[in-house]
Amino acid sequence: MKKIITGLTLCSLLFALSLPVKAQQPRKIFRIGYLSSTDPATDSRRSEPIRAALRKLGYTEGQNIAFEYRYSEGKLDRLSELAAELVRLHVDLIVVSGGDPEIRAAKNATKTIPIVMVGVGTDPVKAGFVESLARPGGNVTGITNLGRELGGKRLELLKEAVPKVSNVAVLYDPGAQGTAREVRQGLTDTARALGLTLKSWEVHDADGLEKAFAALDKQRPDALFVPGGGRQIRANVQRIAGFALKARMPAMYGIEEAIDAGGLMYYGADLADSYRRVAYFVDKILKGAKPAELPVEQPTKFELVINLKTAKQMGLIISPNVLARADKVIR
Repeated sequence: MKKIITGLTLCSLLFALSLPVKAQQPRKIFRIGYLSSTDPATDSRRSEPIRAALRKLGYTEGQNIAFEYRYSEGKLDRLSELAAELVRLHVDLIVVSGGDPEIRAAKNATKTIPIVMVGVGTDPVKAGFVESLARPGGNVTGITNLGRELGGKRLELLKEAVPKVSNVAVLYDPGAQGTAREVRQGLTDTARALGLTLKSWEVHDADGLEKAFAALDKQRPDALFVPGGGRQIRANVQRIAGFALKARMPAMYGIEEAIDAGGLMYYGADLADSYRRVAYFVDKILKGAKPAELPVEQPTKFELVINLKTAKQMGLIISPNVLARADKVIR
């Protein structure tokens, strides 16, 4: 009996000693690389919804995930270097907050680390990042907003909101291939059907933007149309919105940030919803899913945002029918 008791006591002691060891086992902390061509303040519009959605999925920074942020602050030539840094850190995946240049930099840096696109209007199939939306086939997946397909709808809303519009100036960055195709081909039929005359202005750099402003001051078109693609347009969206407001020129934007800068109208994907959806891809991949087998998603929610404060400053009365359909109204 003594031997039995001693054996049981020894087993209990060993079991008790093993408990602290197990309790001290560190939890796996996934390292998430985050690559952006902007700066932390500008990019927070994208990163914050992603982080919030990850928290809802049970990810807590410092406990089971850690972010490695890399911002090129407008210097596209630094993207390759920053992407290479993330690869050397052996991150578990890379979230790419940007379009073609950012995705290409990450894809060139690694063929094995999963890459999740945040979605800013790029077509990943035409760009060669994925084989198809349904079966990406490589290490890239995520969200694509394909904003260029909404050009016709944006023109329709602009005309409906401000019926007197007939001459529309288009400001676009020709370096954004999707946007360039939209302006040169996609908008023509819609404009003709609406009785609109379009005149396009290419914006290659800041000087080009100033020249466009000077020409628009002289020609005085009825409205301004600003597609969402292109680094030059995104980098100068505040200046463009400020110009339109000062010139009392109604404008439709494909960049939601324009509304914050005093822009009149935005129509496009519900970006906050798209950014939150990025967390779904991160979660799936961290749990073992392969990017090659996770279909690239397109937006399912779109929104019309109207800045009534800007309309009042311009002395505009927005069509009640359009106002009633707005998802957000800034008053």
